[in-house]
Amino acid sequence: MDEKEIKKAVRKGYAGIAKKISSCYSPGYSTENISKKIGYTQEEIGAVPEGANLNLGCGNPLAFASLKEGETVLDLGSGAGFDSFLAAKKVGKSGKVIGVDMTPEMIEKARENAKKGSYGNVEFRLGEIESLPVAENSVDMVISNCVINLSPDKKKVFREAFRVLKPGGQLMVSDLVLVKELPGCLKNSIQAYVGCLAGTTKKDEYLRTIRAAGFQEVRILEEAAFPVEFMANDPTAKAVIEDLNIPAEKLREIAGSVVSIKVFGSKPK
Repeated sequence: MDEKEIKKAVRKGYAGIAKKISSCYSPGYSTENISKKIGYTQEEIGAVPEGANLNLGCGNPLAFASLKEGETVLDLGSGAGFDSFLAAKKVGKSGKVIGVDMTPEMIEKARENAKKGSYGNVEFRLGEIESLPVAENSVDMVISNCVINLSPDKKKVFREAFRVLKPGGQLMVSDLVLVKELPGCLKNSIQAYVGCLAGTTKKDEYLRTIRAAGFQEVRILEEAAFPVEFMANDPTAKAVIEDLNIPAEKLREIAGSVVSIKVFGSKPK
């Protein structure tokens, strides 16, 4: 698949989600229910402005983060700002959070949410995670939630994350990876790329890519199956299932190929 074509499709898909007002989830799978199942507390869910949590993540990248007041955090693929706002509370008024997203509609939504919640220490910038609009050696922690799998050039993403981190800075990422190959119909589907499936790589390859960028102490902090019911109700994955007419049995097989991981890495001091 062509890189430009992938990015165009991803941008269009997430622009559509940003414009939607109501949740795309089925009854029984509210924003709150899904968020709790992937690692957020009730307190965290209730701490952000309404509309900031679009349920597009696959884990809580801040669950193991040891952020301190005054630090600077960079959120790759910040969406409507959910993780950025949670990070902002941890770093306090003397700290700073920068969210980067390539979808103008998401940036607009995040900025509206920042205004609603009076977040003076959060800034959202339009840009691609393969070419970050951020100075080198300027942030203490890079976080990301189920976004790097959407990039057709993950090597560049991790090299950029390494570049902007200060010496001793940390990487905390939640993402989807493969434990076995996906069916061919998904691997070659642009829609499946938007749905966070076709762009996923094997777990070992994902970790190798992080290490190759220069990160040390790279390890998985937590690994969990990504339940089939999440795929069936996630707004992006749901579009894939409908577009490719995937039966329930096949969906279970696909879900068994994918796991959610939380990964840590550090930039040498």
